[in-house]
Amino acid sequence: MKIEAKVPFEVVLKRFHETHLQDLEHEANTNVEAEEHVRNSDAMLGTWSRVSLSRQDILGVILPWHTGEEGGEFELISKAGLTVADTIALLHAKSDSYPVTNPGCWTKLRWLAAAPFTPLFLSTKAVTGVDYEELTVTEGLIHLDGLHRMLAWELWGRLPEEETIEAYLSGIPTPSLAAGPSETGRVHQSGV
Repeated sequence: MKIEAKVPFEVVLKRFHETHLQDLEHEANTNVEAEEHVRNSDAMLGTWSRVSLSRQDILGVILPWHTGEEGGEFELISKAGLTVADTIALLHAKSDSYPVTNPGCWTKLRWLAAAPFTPLFLSTKAVTGVDYEELTVTEGLIHLDGLHRMLAWELWGRLPEEETIEAYLSGIPTPSLAAGPSETGRVHQSGV
C-alpha cells in the first residue's frame, strides 16, 4: 500500500458520487448502502487518505457478511468475515454451483469483470452495522465498498501486482495494514 495524500471527507464523498451512480444498469445496486458505510466510517474515524493498492494488498482486505444478491442460496461470506483471498478460494471450490445457487451475485461479478477500475473505499476498523458486528478481524484493511469489484478483478486476473488501484482509506494508515496473505490461486482469464 502506498499512501498518496491525506484528503478531507468532502473529497472522498465527491469521488464516491462520481463513481457510484444511484441508478446503475444492474438490479442489485448497493450504492446507497455503501455510502452509509463510508459515512459511518467518517463519523467513527474522521481521517481519510488516498492510497494506491497492489494485488497483494487487495487480497488481504477483510470482507463482511455477504449472503449473495437477490436471495442467493449460498452464504458466500459468513458473519465472521473473510479476506478477499479466502473468498476467492471459496468461489473456486464452488465454481460449478455458485453461478446456479447465486445467480444475482454471479451476474454482478461477471458484469464487473470487464468494468473499468474505480476507487475502493476501505477503513482501518470495522464500522457499525449488521454486516460488520460479528467480524472476527476488526482492524486492518476493512471493506466499506467494492466487494464485488475486488472479487471480479481477481477472478478474471486483472489485479496488478504493483500499487496502482486507487482507494480511499478511513483511519490512520500504517505499514502493517497491507500485510495480506502471501499466496492465493489466481484463475485463468475467463473466470472461475
